[in-house]
Amino acid sequence: MARTDSNADGDNPYLRNPPTDFEPVAELTEDAAREQVELLRAAIREHDRRYYVENDPLIADRTYDALFARLQELEDAFDCSHPDSPTRSVGGEPIEAFDTVEHVAPMLSIDQSGEDADVREFADRVRREVGDVDYVCEPKFDGVSMEFVYENGSLERAVTRGDGREGDDVTRNARTIGSVPQTLHGDHPDFLAVRGEVYMPKDAFQAYNRERIERGEEPFANPRNATAGTIRQLDPAVVAERPLEVFYFDVLEASDLADSHREELERFPEWGLRVTDHVDVVDDIEDAIDYRDRMLEARDDLNYEIDGTVIKVDDRDAREKLGRTARHDRYAFAYKFPARAEVTPIVDVAVQVGRTGRLTPVALLEPVDVGGVTVSRASLHNPEEIAEKNVNIGDTVRVQRAGDVIPYVEEVVEKGNEGHYELPDHCPVCDSAVERDGPMAFCTGGLACDAQLRRSIEYYASDDGLDLEGLGEKSVRQLVDAGLLDFVSDLYELESEELTELEGWGETSAENLLSEIESAREPPLSDFLSALGIPHVGPTTARELAREFGTFEAFRETAEDDPERLEGVDDVGETVAAQLHEFFASEANADAVDDLLEHVSPQESDLESSGDALEGLTVVFTGSLEGVTRGEAQETVETHGANTTSSVSGNTDYLVVGENPGQTKQDDAEANDVSIVDEDEFRELLAEQGIELE
Repeated sequence: MARTDSNADGDNPYLRNPPTDFEPVAELTEDAAREQVELLRAAIREHDRRYYVENDPLIADRTYDALFARLQELEDAFDCSHPDSPTRSVGGEPIEAFDTVEHVAPMLSIDQSGEDADVREFADRVRREVGDVDYVCEPKFDGVSMEFVYENGSLERAVTRGDGREGDDVTRNARTIGSVPQTLHGDHPDFLAVRGEVYMPKDAFQAYNRERIERGEEPFANPRNATAGTIRQLDPAVVAERPLEVFYFDVLEASDLADSHREELERFPEWGLRVTDHVDVVDDIEDAIDYRDRMLEARDDLNYEIDGTVIKVDDRDAREKLGRTARHDRYAFAYKFPARAEVTPIVDVAVQVGRTGRLTPVALLEPVDVGGVTVSRASLHNPEEIAEKNVNIGDTVRVQRAGDVIPYVEEVVEKGNEGHYELPDHCPVCDSAVERDGPMAFCTGGLACDAQLRRSIEYYASDDGLDLEGLGEKSVRQLVDAGLLDFVSDLYELESEELTELEGWGETSAENLLSEIESAREPPLSDFLSALGIPHVGPTTARELAREFGTFEAFRETAEDDPERLEGVDDVGETVAAQLHEFFASEANADAVDDLLEHVSPQESDLESSGDALEGLTVVFTGSLEGVTRGEAQETVETHGANTTSSVSGNTDYLVVGENPGQTKQDDAEANDVSIVDEDEFRELLAEQGIELE
């Protein structure tokens, strides 16, 4: 057995009641600094063990943070960082890809069933082959299984399960998880490979999902998906920001093996490896079945997801005699829980802010099976419906899926709290006041609200807006988070150098996007009106408004000063007219539009029909055209009876390719056997019908 420099040293001043008033770094000699670094590392490792493994911290969080910050400061100042240092838990430089690594020992699956008859059959086989045995009963964690390899007490690598024989080396990501010790404690084996389950605690998962929803991002379906998506991030700094934990539950290989599984689990905490406290040892399979039933009842009270229990033969010699199949170890059996079906508690409510400022409450649920799909959120629609159904956080509800797609809360099955959930008085994103409009609630922040800003930019660039290829939800979020877009008008001030500094952007993709944006400086009036994202004003209504007023100035003046006149326009009624007036009455919206007009010149509309020479044709444009904007080209062919769309399908007749075209549309055209023509060829096709593209 080897022994590390565990934190048993009573002379370490940073263990109990540590000082946090440190002398200036400039006054330290290098020897004194390195000595302090070693003491801090040892102390922080012990504090990590006491916090994560023993659940019995010695110091307050604020004091821990001060020690950690001091260690970082010294390592930076004296260039003495080390792979095993606790400071490595804050992440590092992104990597390009993961290496594939062979496991020390196969990480096989477990035979499983939800029927007690199958569990008894497993026990009968064990008895026939090795006689009477004790069983260790453990929760079956619903996370991501990984191999952790320690050599001489130091974490050498962490590898995902993969195919059971080899997996991805995610060591740099694993180092960011607080409950993964960089160095083992106590009398540990010289070599140790253990199996652990990485997971996201349920409360942290719900809080993280709530943040994602309020940022306008798609939430994770369940904690396991969140964990799997996190552990394979290429940027360790991203992993460090997400709340992951680990339970260790098996030895894969060691230089010093215990005689039984229970002994291994007892040693784990001594080495700093965290184990669940819900482990039981039984000598009869009926007791193992009872254990599973108890865990099923306790399931909702745990702060981590389990989907059953695992029953393992305790004695290691008996395990070896039982052997393994190509797929699973024969000494263990998983007794699965039935899937949660339709009825589940509401853990929290997140409020999502839409493009128009509408607040939509979303119930965050304990993951539940609805029609074969795991659901962890459901729509609550609006405050009026919440009150009608008397829904609140803590209530147990029945969840259904509308049209087999959108989950919603159908009814309250059991009240957990009095009364019903009330929407906040202020926007959760920008803290602007919330106003009610009948059954709906709206943030009054307008485009000054980050959530509305992101969605407004997304909509401005979408198919119903100016169709800026290469500017979708992910790229918009990236540009906003990087501080490059504070207003929609900032799109027109982007520079190639700024884009290429971002992850995933190269010179070609940057230039393609800038070309798309440049081609949108003189959009047709109808496209510009639709792109503004005014409530209830989509492409059809925008076209009618453009046809009626001809110029943006005439339309805006009417919307601001004479909204009743708008009601006479086709597809515009009293409600839409009121929305148009309110949009321009908002100072934030008016300023945003003025900023846009400094970069954009909406073209005067001429939507009168010029005949039906192109009737029945569907045309898609990509890239920039010479001597005419893409919007003007669309308007020309539409006035002659053709349809234009922003995406290619089997119904498309022509894809017109200009300069710097998008590759996606060309790929779709080839896949759908759509004719691809360049600008000159298309002009010739139009000329045959007596049409000039201008």
